[in-house]
Formats: sequence, structure tokens, C-alpha cells
Amino acid sequence: MKFAIGNYLTKHMQASDLENLFPKATDIPKEFDLTQPIEQREYLVNGEMRKWTGKTQDVWSPIYVKTNNGFEQKRIGSYPITDATDAMEVLYAGVKAYSNGRGEWPSMSVSQRIECVEKFTQKMIQKRDEVVKLLMWEIGKSLGDSQKEFDRTVQYIYDTIGALKDIDRTSSTFLIEEGIIGQVRRSPLGVVLCMGPFNYPLNETFTTLIPALIMGNTVLFKPPKHGTLLHYPLLEAFKDSFPAGVINTLYGRGNSIIPQLMESGKIDVLTLIGSSKVADKLKKMHPKVNRLRAILGLDAKNAAIVTESAQLDVAINECLLGSLSFNGQRCTAVKIIFVHKSLAEAFNKGLAEKIEALKIGMMWEPGVQITPLPEPNKPAYLKELIEDAKLHGAKVINKHGGENFKSLFFPAMLYPVNNKMKVWHEEQFGPVVPVVPFEDISTPIEYIHESSHGQQVAIFGTDVNQISALIDETVNQVSRVNINAQCQRGPDSFPFTGRKDSAEGTLSVTAALRSFSIRTVVATKANQLNKDLVNQIVENQQSNFLSTRFIL
Repeated sequence: MKFAIGNYLTKHMQASDLENLFPKATDIPKEFDLTQPIEQREYLVNGEMRKWTGKTQDVWSPIYVKTNNGFEQKRIGSYPITDATDAMEVLYAGVKAYSNGRGEWPSMSVSQRIECVEKFTQKMIQKRDEVVKLLMWEIGKSLGDSQKEFDRTVQYIYDTIGALKDIDRTSSTFLIEEGIIGQVRRSPLGVVLCMGPFNYPLNETFTTLIPALIMGNTVLFKPPKHGTLLHYPLLEAFKDSFPAGVINTLYGRGNSIIPQLMESGKIDVLTLIGSSKVADKLKKMHPKVNRLRAILGLDAKNAAIVTESAQLDVAINECLLGSLSFNGQRCTAVKIIFVHKSLAEAFNKGLAEKIEALKIGMMWEPGVQITPLPEPNKPAYLKELIEDAKLHGAKVINKHGGENFKSLFFPAMLYPVNNKMKVWHEEQFGPVVPVVPFEDISTPIEYIHESSHGQQVAIFGTDVNQISALIDETVNQVSRVNINAQCQRGPDSFPFTGRKDSAEGTLSVTAALRSFSIRTVVATKANQLNKDLVNQIVENQQSNFLSTRFIL
């Protein structure tokens, strides 16, 4: 029963009690333990698993293990650190495979590419347990959330295949307008540089990687700094499912290998889920900016607005989930909450009690909600935000808020927050919940107007007139307005994007396919000679592009 004490600790915790949540080696359940470190000494390039004998990067779990010598951070493996020369070899493998659009992969029919992706997915499913375990150990994600991330990713792939079939069926007809016969289909863009985030290192990476691949692009894939090893079990599946050079992996420090890739001008598409500052720098490195397509998911500082007509229980529960799911480490998390003064006391009391009841512990524990943070410097940064807020008049209003030991950090609810505080402006990306009281609705509206971010907002209330006005006020500032619900990405059929510095391009199942392709027209004048020519090409199936084949 040792790890069933999370709820007890939140009520009776002493400053030293958090350390008691870290396990001894013998306390780790065997089915979830990593008994041997995973020493990755190969990477995928040009259709082969290239052996690596150079420098490597150790991978440390956010979990600390109790030993006779104190607490020791668990080392779970290592991976290659390639340099710029190695990265350029990876780039040229992708360039060669694309071959100006005449390579085997971009020239394939849609149905053939779908077969390859389906083959990969079947092989991927066989690696579920390995990937889920590494998700837990690398980024501190709970067992349930890790399983959900894997399963949702598989479903996303199948949904993408279905959406592409729909697009292709629609494109299989000919148009005749003003004496011109034409067929409009989607064609790939070229070589894609794909970089995913640490918080959803599998799912959010694959929501760009898979549509990029299936549309006929070749891909250079750099795993995130935290969440690298979990992709290793999938490399053989990539190798066996796609032609050589179609997907290639990049390892190493981004600031040493990425600039040269961008400066080469041979990257056609940049897809990044991460920082807007990084995205800005990378785009400026490309010598032909107008040719570079960018699909970006960037910073967000999503606000919740709890109006005077809100149902308190709904607002409290949704703000709890919105601000603290996976420790608040989501771009779609609620990062600041505006509460009408008439409800502030009751809202604060209710939310604080909910936070205090959260179970904190290790990822394999049933019902755990707060887990170790994977970024080594994050606890110190969160402490800095809290101390800065205190200096400007805020208090931590939940018991044990801000207490931490090593990578465990108990959520802190701050009130009253104002614009003099760092937490007002900065995206905390962690378990700190700032709450702002307001009397005039113009206060949160002005915040949203002035923000450099524009991803989502969550509005809570039951006054039809006010909610209608707030919808109209915010829809041109953010890309999704949630009514009496937390901010979130799903369902994956909905557009996922942002305004201002929060995104470029749209990522949903169908929109992502469009983002990684361009409409291309084959056209001719509608005279008999051209009709006969087109009919012959179609009937003999001599072109993979100009075709009336119908994918079922």
C-alpha cells in the first residue's frame, strides 16, 4: 500500500514528505520497470540502420530512486549525438529519395502509399508496450495517459488514411469548364524537417509526420530532447515499411545540426511544435523564405473567463482539468483564469480544495494525477514565478502549493494575480495556476487583445446575451472558443491552429493533409485529340497522377 498514500499526503504533508513518494528499486512494479538501460547505437538513414560509434547523450528519467547513498536519478539509456556533417548526409538521403518529385515515393499512387502506412501501423502496434513504458520513464507521463497517447496516435493514423481516401475519391473526377478539361489533385511539397515536442512526443510528432509522409513528401525526423528513446523501437518499422530515404532520423543538439540544414535551402517544409522564438530563427536561416512552407504549433497562454453567471462546479472542474492535466504541460492548457469578483471567493475555495485532493506520485500508481517533471530546470523556474508573484501581492492559496522535492512539484494556485507579475505574461507550462479577479468584463477581453498568443479561450457562464457577446469578441482573437469546457485539441477532426504567435498552418486530420500538399491541375483544351489522349492515359492507367481509379 506504500504508493496509495497520495491523497493522505496532500492533507497532512510535511516539507519532507514529497521525497517519500520516490521509490526504492525494489518498490518499482516489475511490469513497469526498466531493468536495463537502452543504449541506442544506430539511427535510420537512407533505408538502413546506420551504426553509431561517436558521442552519445545520456537519458535521465525524472524519477529518483532511493538508495543507501541518497536519491539517485534513474539513468534509462543513451542515444547518438551526430554532428552537422552527419545531419547533411541525412538531408541528402531525403533529397535523393524525393528527387525533385520523381522519386519512387512521391511518384507512387495514393493507394500504394496508404499500403505502406498501413504496414507501418501494424508493426507499430506490436511495439505498444515498449513505447508506453518509455513514455512513462522519459517524460513522467502516467500509465493511463501514456497508453491513451499511443492509442490515440494509432487512431489518428487510421483517421488520416480515411481522410486521404475521401480526398482522393473527390479528386478522381474530371472538370470541364469554359472548354477546358481538368483534373485537380494534391501533390507533395518536397523534403520536410519534422520536430516534435516533449509533452506529447509520440502523438503530436505523428500528427505532422504521418500526413507529411502519406502525401508523398520525404521526411527528416528529429525526436524531442525529452522523449527521444521512445521512438527507437519504431525505427525498424519505418525501415521495413517505406522506400529507402523516405524517412530519416536526426539525432544531436538542435543548435549544432539544424542551422546548416536550413541554410542549405533544401528544406521545403519546416514543421515544429515548440517555441515561437526558435521557429522565427529557423525560418530566417532559410535562403528562400518564400519557398519555405511552415506548419507550426507554438506558444500559448490560454485564458479562462469565469463570468458572474457561471455554474461554479462546472467552471471549477473544467479549470482543474484544463490547468493541471499532465502537470499543466500542454500548449492547450488553461494558463490563466479570470474570475468575476462576485464568485472569486467560492471559486478559489472550490478549486483549491480540488487541487489539494490531487494524487501526486509515480507514473504507474493507479489514479495518479501529478507526476515528476521531465525538464530539470522547471521546478526552479516555477519557484521563481511564485516568488515574483508574491512580491507583487499574490499569495499561494492552496495547502502545500509550490512545495517540491527534486522533480516532484505540488501545484500552486496564485491569487490575486496582476499584470506586474511574470506569470501574467509568461507561459508557465507547468503546475502553477494564476487566478485574476475582475469586475469589468473588459479586463479579460483586453488581456486577450494584448496577448501575443491566440490559440484558445474557455468561457464559463449561462447568460445567453453575455456569452454571445464574448463569442463574437474572441473568435477573431483566438482559433477556438470553448463554452463551459476546458481548452483542448480534440477531437482530431476539428481544426487545430492559432493566431498571432501561437501557430502557422492547421493541424487536424483533413487539414494536415492539405497543409503538407498543394493542389495541382492537369488541364487541356476540350478538343477531340486531347479527349482521346486523356482517355488513353486513364484507360491504360499510364499515370499515377492523372487517374480515375477509385480507392474504396
